[in-house]
Amino acid sequence: MLNSDQTEIDLPPTHSESESVFSDCGGGRAGGTEDAGGVGLCAQSRIAEPGEAVKKDLQHLSREERRRRRRATAKYRTAHATRERIRVEAFNMAFAELRKLLPTLPPDKKLSKIEILRLAICYISYLNHVLDV
Repeated sequence: MLNSDQTEIDLPPTHSESESVFSDCGGGRAGGTEDAGGVGLCAQSRIAEPGEAVKKDLQHLSREERRRRRRATAKYRTAHATRERIRVEAFNMAFAELRKLLPTLPPDKKLSKIEILRLAICYISYLNHVLDV
């Protein structure tokens, strides 16, 4: 959403890099501006880094707005989802290990995470009581 002081120019481009190169050249491969190496003459006038123009547009934004836009990218969301999956898997493995240490009847009874924690608290209390006696 645009703030009152932002313009549409602030938004990142919606087309791919290859489209912008060919649209700037006026046609693409059939335009006749390619040299023997397969690179169009217009490609030489491009900015050295693909994201440099976007970076210049984003420099005037606040730190929070830049962070929000970065987090909105598909690459960031995919990386975040992968990290979250790894974290949840490690969390579940820790609960499984704790569950193996707790005595219950039957031993293979399925317990929720809160039940595992409560049972662990009770078992630790019991073990402390046994040591004190």
